[in-house]
Amino acid sequence: MRYILAMLVSLLCTSASIAQQVQSTDLNLDFENPADSKKLPRPWMEWGKGYLLLVDTTEKFKGKAALRIQAPTVMENIQFGSAANPVPVTFGGKEIELRGYLKFSGVTKGWVGLMMRIDGKSDILQLDNGQAKGIRGTEDWKQYSIKMKLPASADKIYLGAILVGPGTVWADDFELLVDGKPFTEAPPKKAFPAALDKEFDGGSKLALGPGYPLSKEQTGHLAELGRIWGFVKYHHPAVADGNFNMDYELFRVASPYIAAKNDAERQRVFANWLAKFGPIKKLSSVTIPTDAVIKPDLAWLDNAGKTLSPRLDSIRRAERSGEHYYIDAYPNAGNPEFKNESTYQEMAYPDAGFRLLSLFRYWNMIEYFFPYKPLIREDWYAVLNEFVPRFVMAANETEYKLTAIALIARVRDSHANLFGNHEALDKYFGKNYAPVQLSFIEGKPVVIDYYNAQLGERSGLKPGDAIESINGRSIAGIIGEQKPYTPASNDVMQLKAIAPNLLRSNDSTLAITINRAGKVQKTSISLYPSSQIDTYANYNKKDTCFKMIGQDVAYIFPGKFKNAYLPALTPQIEKSKGVIVDLRCYPTDAIAFSFGPMLLPEAKPFVKFTIGSPQTPGLFTWSPELKLGKTNPNNYKGKVIVIVNENTISHSEYTAMAFSAASNVTVIGSTTAGADGNVSPIVLPGGLRTGISGIGVYYPDGRETQQIGIVPQVEVKPTIKGIAAGRDEPLEKALQLINGK
Repeated sequence: MRYILAMLVSLLCTSASIAQQVQSTDLNLDFENPADSKKLPRPWMEWGKGYLLLVDTTEKFKGKAALRIQAPTVMENIQFGSAANPVPVTFGGKEIELRGYLKFSGVTKGWVGLMMRIDGKSDILQLDNGQAKGIRGTEDWKQYSIKMKLPASADKIYLGAILVGPGTVWADDFELLVDGKPFTEAPPKKAFPAALDKEFDGGSKLALGPGYPLSKEQTGHLAELGRIWGFVKYHHPAVADGNFNMDYELFRVASPYIAAKNDAERQRVFANWLAKFGPIKKLSSVTIPTDAVIKPDLAWLDNAGKTLSPRLDSIRRAERSGEHYYIDAYPNAGNPEFKNESTYQEMAYPDAGFRLLSLFRYWNMIEYFFPYKPLIREDWYAVLNEFVPRFVMAANETEYKLTAIALIARVRDSHANLFGNHEALDKYFGKNYAPVQLSFIEGKPVVIDYYNAQLGERSGLKPGDAIESINGRSIAGIIGEQKPYTPASNDVMQLKAIAPNLLRSNDSTLAITINRAGKVQKTSISLYPSSQIDTYANYNKKDTCFKMIGQDVAYIFPGKFKNAYLPALTPQIEKSKGVIVDLRCYPTDAIAFSFGPMLLPEAKPFVKFTIGSPQTPGLFTWSPELKLGKTNPNNYKGKVIVIVNENTISHSEYTAMAFSAASNVTVIGSTTAGADGNVSPIVLPGGLRTGISGIGVYYPDGRETQQIGIVPQVEVKPTIKGIAAGRDEPLEKALQLINGK
C-alpha cells in the first residue's frame, strides 16, 4: 500500500560512506564539473533504464551546464529515467528540503519532477518521486521543492530529478537544505553509544550450535531469555535513548545466563544485567484504552521470579517519550519502522548466537508490533520455544534460511517472505525452471500461460494441461513438503506461491504426467536457468489499460492504468452503461482516489485502520475512518463490476474496498490474497530481508480483511476446460451481469 513507483523503490543503490561532513561542491549539484559530457558527472548515478542522461551545455538555467533526461523514441517496457545523487547523512535536523530548477518539454503522459528518497541502514524510510504532484506538459525554467521530515535513523539521502513516460527534462542548480539552511551548516549527526559498540563484530562468542544439543529445559531457558531481552529492548528508556547496542547486550547476558546452574543464578544474572541500564528515573501510570483492539500481553511478568518481576514491572511503567532508537512509526501511515537494525550482511551463515538473535529479533517484532498477531491463532510463545533449537542447530546456510522462512510462515501474512536472491535456497528448491506458468484450477496445478513463448511451445505443454505427478511423485506430497516454507495469509495464496516452484529442479529435465482433456499421458520437459526464464514475465500482463467492449461497456485494467489518463477517458466512461474494473493485478496508480469518487454521490467511509504504539509496545488502537468521494450529484450510475482473484493483493484489495463503498458496485471472482496494510521491512542477521503488514485494515464496521481478503458477492472461478479454450470466464460473467443476463 505504499503508492510509489515500484521499480524506483526496488533500486536499493549503495555508495561508500563518508565520515566527514559532505560539502555542496562534492555533490556537484549544479553540474558544473562534468568529467565527460556524454556521461553523468560524479557522484550522480543513473536509475531506470533506456533513457538518455547527459550533461547539456546548450540548455541550462545558469552557469555552464545542466542535466538532461530524454525519453527513448520507443517506450515499450520502459518506465522511467532518473539521475540520483547519494548524500550520506552526517548531519542532524528536523526537516530536509530539496530545491531545484526544472525545464521540460513534451511530457504528455506520466510526470516529471524532483525526486528525494531517505534510506535507513536497511530500508527505505521515505520517498517522494513527484508522482503525487502530477507535473507534466511543457514548461520553461522554474524552481520546484520537496520537503520531508528528517528521521533520526536516516543513513543516506538520494536526491535528483525523474521523468516518467515520454518527453525531455532539464535540471539545474539543486540545493539541499536542513531546517531552512544549507545542509553544510547543519549540526553533526548525534553519535549514539549503541552505534559505537563493536565488541561482537567478529562473532557472538557463545558456545552454542550443532555440537551443543539443547535439552528441553535449556530450550525453555533460552526462550525466556529471548522474551525478557525483547521486553527490555522496547521498554527501557535507556535503550530508547540509544545508549545500548541490544544485539550485543544479548550476547553479554547470554554467556553467564547459559552457564547458570539454577533459577537463583539465572535471576542474579538478569539482575546484574538490568543494573547496567541504570535506574528508572520516572514512572508513569500506563493507561490502556478500553476500546483498544489489541492490548499488551504482559501477564507473564508476574511469573518472571520474585526478584525479577518487580524490576521488569518498573521497566513496563517507565515513562517513555520522544524518539526510540529501535522503533518508530512511518510518517502519515503509522506502520512500524524498525530502525538501526544491523543486517550483518557479511555473515552468510551466522554463528549460533547471531542465529538466536535472528529468532529473538523477529519474534519480539511480531510480539509487539504486528497488528494481526491474534490471527496467528497459536501460542506465539510456544512458537518461540519450538524454534530455539531449530535456529541453534541449523547446520549450514541453507538450514538457517529454511528455518527463517519456516518461522516467517507461522505469522500467516502474504506480505512476509524472504526477499532478494539467495543462492543457497535456489540450490535447495532448484535453479532451473520450466517455461510454463501454473495456477491451481479446480484444485490442480494447470498450465495457464508461458513465461517464454518459444520455449513454452517447445515443451509440448498447452494451456489447460493439468499436472498429475512430477518425477513419479504426487502433487499432494510435494505441496505437503513445501507448505512449511511458503508464507501466505491463506490457502489460496499458499498454493499460488507454491505453483512456480513445482516445475523447478537442479536437473535439466523433469518427467511429468499430465491430464489433457481427460486423457492422461506422460512426457518429459526441459528446464532452463533464470537467465532464460523470467517467472515475473506475466506480471500485470495486459495489452491495454482501457478499452471499450462493444459500444457501451468500459474496461479498466489498473495494472497499467495511470490517473493522468482519466480526464481524457471520462467522456467514454460516462456514456457507458457499465464499467468493468479488472483488479486481478497490482495497480500502478492510486486509482481508488481518482476513479473511485466518480461512483459516489457523496463522501462515504470505506476503511479504518489499527495503529501500533512505539510508546506502549503491544497496544493497537483504531484510527479515524477514511472517507472516499465528495458531494457529486452527477456520479456514475451505471453498473460497475470489479473482478478479483488471488492476484488481488494489498493495494489492489484496498482499491476493491474503496470501490465497494458505492452501491452500484458488484465484486465478482474468487478469494483474494488477504494481506493489506503498509509493509514494514525487517532485516535479520545474514542479510535476510522480510517484512510484515504494518497496520491493520478493516471495513468501517470492523470486519477483517487480513487472511480473509475481499469476499466476492458473486463467486466465479476459472475452469480447466475454460483455460484450455482460451476463455476468461470471470470477464464473461462480468459482461453478463452488466447486460442483465
